[in-house]
Amino acid sequence: MSDLQQYTIETAKRARVASRELVRANGQQKNAWLKRSAELLRSGSADLIAANQLDIDNAPEFGLSVAAVDRLRLNKARLDAIAEALLDVVRLPDPVGEIIDSNVRPNGILVTRVRVPLGVVFFIYESRPNVTVDAAALCVKSGNAVILRGGKEAFHSNTALHKILATSLSEIGLPADAVQLVNTTDRDAVGYFLKLNQLIDVTIPRGGKSLIERVAAEATMPVMKHFDGICHVYVDRVSNLSMAEKILINSKCQRPGVCNAAECLLVHQAVAATFLPRIGPELALHGVELRCCSRSLPHLSHGTLATDEDFRTEYLDLKMSVKVVDSLDDAIRHINEYGSHHTDAIVTSDLAASERFCREVDSAATHVNCSTRFNDGGEYGLGAEIGISTDKFHARGPCGLRELTSYKWVVHGQGQVRS
Repeated sequence: MSDLQQYTIETAKRARVASRELVRANGQQKNAWLKRSAELLRSGSADLIAANQLDIDNAPEFGLSVAAVDRLRLNKARLDAIAEALLDVVRLPDPVGEIIDSNVRPNGILVTRVRVPLGVVFFIYESRPNVTVDAAALCVKSGNAVILRGGKEAFHSNTALHKILATSLSEIGLPADAVQLVNTTDRDAVGYFLKLNQLIDVTIPRGGKSLIERVAAEATMPVMKHFDGICHVYVDRVSNLSMAEKILINSKCQRPGVCNAAECLLVHQAVAATFLPRIGPELALHGVELRCCSRSLPHLSHGTLATDEDFRTEYLDLKMSVKVVDSLDDAIRHINEYGSHHTDAIVTSDLAASERFCREVDSAATHVNCSTRFNDGGEYGLGAEIGISTDKFHARGPCGLRELTSYKWVVHGQGQVRS
């Protein structure tokens, strides 16, 4: 057995022990840890920024884009925001021990379902150091130990942040191993962790498509994941076109590089000749390149003819595919075939159409008359999120505290036996 493989096993074993100790922690202790971590983040900002600068200096070596460097960068304002996010988690109810439902059976036994932690989470993510703190906060608050494996681009930043999280765990009297950071950037370590299904309960990858595909292929434990965010905005035959314009521009242009940004516009044939000439110049003003079907292209002077692959592409950029559809049925068929089951929106004044869209579109989130950009843990009222899942088991959509729990059955009786 190699030293690296032995390291991964020992790390996972320590996490398993810590997860069992966390079961005894109450909400006050976990909140005290979150508050103390926020204090240390603010008081230690100078050291954190210095560590982050090492990563910024190394960014050219990793070929990071300007946008990627910006996501990597920490400053006092961003550290204050990270600290405030910890306090937001403090304000969320502790899910552990929540009674989901209960009933008294005819024989008198009381049957309850109680929310419990998943156990040990292996969390793999790229570049953004604030995710280190968000993931640790959500995992520990929901009673889980977490093994963090950040990207090599943020190694120094993540190491400095982890030191604060571990220090505050010890100060509060919680197990320091409840939050561990993988101390190597060797990619083989990930493969070893993914084989430890006896010690790790769930893996959560958050990053690019190649990372998700690797984890899905190699993991021996359940994985909470999403592959792509091919999100649609469908403008129905009866709709407020001013509203549709506002929703589309926000869905595509507010932050085009995120998973809940719209990648495809579908327009009902009844309004295509009116809406497309109206929205085309506005999209051009925002710098959006258009890949158009043969029916939409005549209405969009700056578009080019789309291929079938364009409708299956998550651009994560100022690019968008456009298609004219014959009916609501046609729109639903297109989304279910070409989409990624992430977020899809309808703009309509027809209640029956909106109900059919929400019932028949097979996505983690369906939005009626609002932007796809609202598919977010904070916007849904979950607080911070550890990711957005397009799976159906065991969590779907934004994954917050409750999605990091399972449940157990607890049964109380007074001596009953089964006949």
